[in-house]
Amino acid sequence: MRTDKAHKKTETAAIVDRPIVLVGLMGAGKTTVGRRLAARLGLPFVDADAEIEKAAGRTISEIFEDFGEKEFRKGERRVIARLLRGKPLVLATGGGAYMDPKTRERVRRLAISVWLKADVKLLAKRTAKRDTRPLLRTGDPLRILEKLAAERYPVYAEADVTVESGGGPHEQVVARILDALKERTDQNGTNRKEKADDHERA
Repeated sequence: MRTDKAHKKTETAAIVDRPIVLVGLMGAGKTTVGRRLAARLGLPFVDADAEIEKAAGRTISEIFEDFGEKEFRKGERRVIARLLRGKPLVLATGGGAYMDPKTRERVRRLAISVWLKADVKLLAKRTAKRDTRPLLRTGDPLRILEKLAAERYPVYAEADVTVESGGGPHEQVVARILDALKERTDQNGTNRKEKADDHERA
């Protein structure tokens, strides 16, 4: 008889065989949802921003102030590349990470990307609670978020999975992600079977 731990490990392997990368604007809940998703899947959770700060020995705000956004993005690209070379995990990325073409292509090849999509007004409300977002210090936060959404949402839409991250409990978002991942796995399995059947008939 399988233990609960063994069953969970088998179930996780069936759904996830590579890193899961959460993308979306600041305030979408990538870190909070990511931690809970990782716990549900029995995988490690890593916050890319925290790893960048650890590598640089500075906060994100300090990196922006001392070196500028361009240098920050270079460091971000290197850190994410390193993390994607390891075993499956849940990775929360900064809002601009997926906008980098090289990072986006690397995520496409090596991971499953999940866009946490949220209403801009909700994001403005959430981000107002913490003054740690360098990009929001340059003007009206709502206007800045609206501009970022206009620029980034079409790119985020390239993610493998899109899940609405509304104002409800984070567990609901986690459940939606798990359902979407299972559906994706089932669909991929069906596609592989159909290709195998076609090959046998050829």
